[in-house]
Amino acid sequence: MGIPETAITRRGALAVGAGAVIGGLGLSRTAQAAPESKPVKLTLAQLAGQRVIFSYPGLTPPASLLDQISAGEAGGVIFFGENITSLSQIAAVVAQLNEAHAASPVRSPLLLMTDQEGGIVRRLPGEPVLSEKQIGESADPAAEAADAGAGAGANLAGVGMNLNLAPVLDVYRQAGNFDDEFGRSYSMDPNVCAECGAAFVTAQQKLGIAATAKHFPGLGAATVDQNTDLGPVTLDVPLADLRSIDERPFLAAIAASVRLVMTSWAVYPALDPELPSGLSPTIVGRELRQRLKFRGVTITDALEAGAIASFGTPAQCGVLAAHAGMDVLLASARDVSEGQDTVAALAEALQNHTLNPGQFDIALRRVLALRDSLA
Repeated sequence: MGIPETAITRRGALAVGAGAVIGGLGLSRTAQAAPESKPVKLTLAQLAGQRVIFSYPGLTPPASLLDQISAGEAGGVIFFGENITSLSQIAAVVAQLNEAHAASPVRSPLLLMTDQEGGIVRRLPGEPVLSEKQIGESADPAAEAADAGAGAGANLAGVGMNLNLAPVLDVYRQAGNFDDEFGRSYSMDPNVCAECGAAFVTAQQKLGIAATAKHFPGLGAATVDQNTDLGPVTLDVPLADLRSIDERPFLAAIAASVRLVMTSWAVYPALDPELPSGLSPTIVGRELRQRLKFRGVTITDALEAGAIASFGTPAQCGVLAAHAGMDVLLASARDVSEGQDTVAALAEALQNHTLNPGQFDIALRRVLALRDSLA
């Protein structure tokens, strides 16, 4: 997630009959029509929508997206370079989206996000200017990473966004490989990556902008031709190396209270020989949640990625990801219908208990808690 757009085309506890009462379940104090109002009964589509991030083509959000948001059936929006011409232009779009959200029965703020990594991967003009590689090669990498995190946070906050899909914490193995080609890794040294990632996270989150550590458990071993956006990728890294090298920066980010972790779509035979990371209950539940003790929000990479196309449509993959333990589903094909299909599939899976209602409740609570904290 987050490769320069010029490089490639990116592609329970809940009552499940007629709907669920957010206030009655205590899911979120602010997930009501107003502080003094009665609890709001949400439909299955509205419940499902809180976990889906939408995208759209061009500079103007289409009516279908605004209607989706007003109906309370969207959790947020991701912005790409094609959506942005200037800071003032995208700030006006954010205001328009928030205005649509004002009609929603859900008060928890939308998640409004972009990839503001630094270097070539910047959707907004301005900070951070240095790439992760430039930061890692500087005289004081940790200080430069902190400056980059603060710059990214201030930049996003200035236009009304509240979540950055950064930093990349992959530890690259060879010069010019998948991460290094665009300067998207701090270093071949996991300790440098860990120090820089934690510094970026801490500085950015001090400004109220949630950070996302990606792409767990790491894409640093991927060659230049192993691009999960385009097709299946298997990284046959020994378990000892995965844990001592690739996961080291994620441990540091978790210790720094990073709010989100994005999983990769690669297969890691040492952890799960069959399922890509974001579809694997073993990797999400056992490795990330239990072993690394991550308590924040998990978010998928692009549901339309070529790496998972064999598992079904983006919407079907969204359900599989939710089953694996992913909290937020990223429909990033710049097509509102992709998000709508994902919401519908998630709602159907909840209704027929393909998804466990209790686990759905837990994921929804995490997402709403994150959103409430960013208000």
